[in-house]
Amino acid sequence: MDKKDFAYDLPKALIAQQPITQRSQSRLLVLDKNSGEVRDCQFTQIGDYLKPGDLLVFNNTKVMPARLQGQKKTGGQIEVFIERILNEHQAKALLKANKSVRLGTEIYFNDRPMLQVTGRQGMFFLVETLDKYHDINRIMEKHGVMPLPPYIQRDSTESDSERYQTVYAETAGAVAAPTAGLHFDDKTLNHLKAQGINSAFVTLHVGAGTFQPVKADHIEDHKIHKEWLQVDETVVDAVKETKANGGRIIAVGTTAVRCLETAAQNGKLKAYTGDTDIFIYPGYNFKVIDGLLTNFHLPESTLLMLVSALAGRKNILNAYQHAIDQQYRFFSYGDAMLIVDSTD
Repeated sequence: MDKKDFAYDLPKALIAQQPITQRSQSRLLVLDKNSGEVRDCQFTQIGDYLKPGDLLVFNNTKVMPARLQGQKKTGGQIEVFIERILNEHQAKALLKANKSVRLGTEIYFNDRPMLQVTGRQGMFFLVETLDKYHDINRIMEKHGVMPLPPYIQRDSTESDSERYQTVYAETAGAVAAPTAGLHFDDKTLNHLKAQGINSAFVTLHVGAGTFQPVKADHIEDHKIHKEWLQVDETVVDAVKETKANGGRIIAVGTTAVRCLETAAQNGKLKAYTGDTDIFIYPGYNFKVIDGLLTNFHLPESTLLMLVSALAGRKNILNAYQHAIDQQYRFFSYGDAMLIVDSTD
């Protein structure tokens, strides 16, 4: 398939620049993955489309304050975007400066040298702390800000530290939020639990590569970025029990999809910890999930291809056009879409 098969025109005004006042006030577009029928709802109605015994699988990753503004010894500005913490004193990072960054460059914060560039791995640099009294997490906590996506064209604010984070975030390591989960507040979660809908938690640390465009004209030629994930035995047991009892597995976000489908690549769901570069596009045979709660995704992106694999490219693009016509809010701080089979 060609990349251009996943193009659509989005008015810039529909790209949400701020979160809605309350998480669960978002709109919800419900798409029948087989018929293509769509319904306009509020997110608070999500329980109407779930059934007792269904299992919601959430990604409990926590977004790090991964964007840091530092200086070189010469005073030149250098932005550090932490991609992955390798250990307490070393990380992979994207670096942005007016001039090319050389190995050995020291990076200053508040006029103190704290990081040094020590290596290169493809598009990423290796940075290390300059003394044992600093570690990567402490430097981020003191000097970092929430790394908002590039299509949110404003600086991060204090409120983003709370709103660009799910209420169940637990394990720090992501540089972007699993945005489908941003719609849930404690009240909604409690209502779903009372309804008999179960929950399980996986972890996938979303990397900066999630925003990288597909450059290959033919999507089969695209190499997707690697991200670290964990699916433990409790999740495997919950999925097996749900399916045995006739319940559905509903992934909350494309990251949860990638976790579950990676852990089932040998045909059977097993506990898994490690990297994944799974690329899901139309023609993929899903092994675990039955439905998906997700946000709206960028044109020609790997995530749009993933949801198209679940519901069909034509159904997805028709649903997106409906969302545009109805003035839904798009992307990270935007509205949600629930993809299910309404006959289940």
